[in-house]
Amino acid sequence: MNPLTLIIDQGTHATRALAFDADGQVRAAAHCPITLRRLNADRVEQDAAEIAASLRQVVSEILADDVVRPTGIAQAGLASQRSSVAAWDRETGEPLAPVISWQDWRAADWLAQFAEYTPIIREKTGLPLSPHYGASKLRWLLDNVPAVQQARLDDRLAFGPLASFLLFHLLHDKPLLADHANANRTQLWHIDYRDWDPWLLDLFGISGNLLPACRPIVHEYGRMALADVPVTAVNGDQNAAVYALGQPDRDTAVINLGTGAFVLISTGRRRVSHPALLTGLTSSNAFVGEYTLEGTVNGAGSALSWAGEQWGVSDIPAYLDEWLARPEEPPIFLNSIGGLGSPFWRPGPEPAIVGQGEPWQWLVAVAESILFLVQINLDEMRAAGAAVRRVQVSGGLAQADNLCQRLADLSGCPVYRPQMTEATARGTAWLAAGRPSHWPELQPGKHFDPRPDKALADRYWRFRELMGL
Repeated sequence: MNPLTLIIDQGTHATRALAFDADGQVRAAAHCPITLRRLNADRVEQDAAEIAASLRQVVSEILADDVVRPTGIAQAGLASQRSSVAAWDRETGEPLAPVISWQDWRAADWLAQFAEYTPIIREKTGLPLSPHYGASKLRWLLDNVPAVQQARLDDRLAFGPLASFLLFHLLHDKPLLADHANANRTQLWHIDYRDWDPWLLDLFGISGNLLPACRPIVHEYGRMALADVPVTAVNGDQNAAVYALGQPDRDTAVINLGTGAFVLISTGRRRVSHPALLTGLTSSNAFVGEYTLEGTVNGAGSALSWAGEQWGVSDIPAYLDEWLARPEEPPIFLNSIGGLGSPFWRPGPEPAIVGQGEPWQWLVAVAESILFLVQINLDEMRAAGAAVRRVQVSGGLAQADNLCQRLADLSGCPVYRPQMTEATARGTAWLAAGRPSHWPELQPGKHFDPRPDKALADRYWRFRELMGL
């Protein structure tokens, strides 16, 4: 057997390592859960040392696997949760603060002073002004954490995207590097020039010499410390998932339904700007990049988790598909969990049920609200000229057949759910392995064809009205 491709997928709730063969099939896997700390509604952190330890653990397990040892690893790739930031000692690698999660909004009030610059920020970065992204979080670390302030005085501070912290601990030479996809989510990076932007650095009061050097998504990053293997691709988790089945079709929206929901459609080598959606890179090398339009829904799986806690309902995933199959019409849930992402970019109304029903119907309403927010983004993509004709789904919520069927009914598009579930890792493997032309699905997935559903459509338009669209 040919040597394998090792992928580290560092996500919100776990760090995983997977070894893929030349057909894109998983030959070995390791998993290490990590802790997410919600200090309050706006503050969400993770332990940087715990994440670094989990990285070493899963890589060591894969390298020791009985399937992996005889074949070896040819190359490796890394995918990371986007918009999370870390600060560490650039000499020792010791964390100087917790990782501030992509879900964290603690610096929203500080960031509001820059509202007048929103158009130029969007033009430079492809992003709206939002505390979701890294700039305000990095500035918060500088202003509020004594260890970060002291390291800066001692010229030992490094900070930036979480991916950069992971690379420091993963690679033998301990470089300070950031890939284009994760650098983009700091809101300090120019999407056309593909480097830190002096104007943005000055605006937010962040010195460029504290940040890692920017490199393409597909790039020789260095060799791993635990094995003499080159890391050849680093990407953001949702960006990488676009390539789970190889090169995506331009008319297919790729939707990941996880803690948050992310809706991406490829625009090829042409950057398309939109006043309410994000522009990003899914792949880049030294010469060209591949762009996407992206919509974000903050309250997907996290909204169901919130509802379970609020209403005392446990094990929602085990029952959700059954509840969705029932004919009773649910109420409407105003879903502002985590703040409203695109196309709203505001806090939103207080989460609330509008209408009557039993607790299981409330949970169906929450599930539908996720689809409604996804559909609003699909509508915006079509308004921007994207030809959305098909939908491909992944993520934990996508395992519910009746949720996929409602997405097909609502969008009017056939929905395809591949058999494989590791979309981020498989897409990263495809890039790290050099974009192989042979990347087959050994088992077919499941298709959901759209059906007319007037009641669902009526609830969608009522939801839009209640959410202020």
